[in-house]
Amino acid sequence: MHKLSKGNFHYLWNNEHKPAIKISPGDSIDFEVNEVSSWQISRESKSQDLTRLDWSKLYPLSGPVYVEGASTGDALSVEVVKISTADWGWSAISPPLGLLPEFNEPFLWIWEGLSRNPGGFVDFKNGIKVPLNPFCGVMGVAPKEKGEFQVMPPGKHGGNMDIRHLTEGARILLPVWNEGALFSVGDMHAAQGDGEVCVSAIECPGNVTLKFEVVKDARIDSPRFFTGRESSSRMEEHRRGYFVTTGISPDLLEASRLATREMISYLSNEYELKREEAYVLCSVAGDLRIHEVVDAPNWVVGLAISKSVLGL
Repeated sequence: MHKLSKGNFHYLWNNEHKPAIKISPGDSIDFEVNEVSSWQISRESKSQDLTRLDWSKLYPLSGPVYVEGASTGDALSVEVVKISTADWGWSAISPPLGLLPEFNEPFLWIWEGLSRNPGGFVDFKNGIKVPLNPFCGVMGVAPKEKGEFQVMPPGKHGGNMDIRHLTEGARILLPVWNEGALFSVGDMHAAQGDGEVCVSAIECPGNVTLKFEVVKDARIDSPRFFTGRESSSRMEEHRRGYFVTTGISPDLLEASRLATREMISYLSNEYELKREEAYVLCSVAGDLRIHEVVDAPNWVVGLAISKSVLGL
């Protein structure tokens, strides 16, 4: 088992980065993953601290990892063997980012007790509890193009995809664009809904163990993945069923906004949440789902939150 400490990281994608480690296919690495703000946010932070963030220090990525035998045209297979979080994390509204432009003030929520109940729930407010199912929001290889590239937008190299299904037991295939692949990982989340609508999940530090293989001459053009095990809390979500609000519009993005706004209104009215709190809850526990894209001119998007989260 190889190890990479939290001191081995970089901030930008660049296919000229010197590898932090070289491994062979079949090897595993235990990565110590930094918190996404490079520790600018702490347990004691307040909402206004978000306005003082140094954005050049977001997304510290552990790596790069050079995998022997990985060549252009191959695929890098990355299996999530084990993942664990620290005991605390945070979620934030950080204007102008996020799905809903009307939220134009910073808002910070600190979570405690993330590691006390692995696979379970963490308390939110007024009887609401959020299912924990940790994953890393960033997994990727160095892009084909020369130069430096920001981490936040994903691309055909992977990157900041925020796919909440890349939990323990999942396996992702990444197209290789450079010799050795130059894989990096970061942006650990304790929980997130599909869509991550307010632009943050439960952000936290932690550890992830990944196993690497090379699929020769795979010739894929974008990431593909196999889902892994659901946590016990996520299984409980499926068992209990969901409450869903909908948005109907000729534009999928607008339909997503309408569905999210409807859920925020419901949560604010029924659970006495501030609108900012409801928006954060939609981001960490709500799943955006496309229900229909064939009945022109209007498409239907839903935002689903498990009844187990809401105590229904």
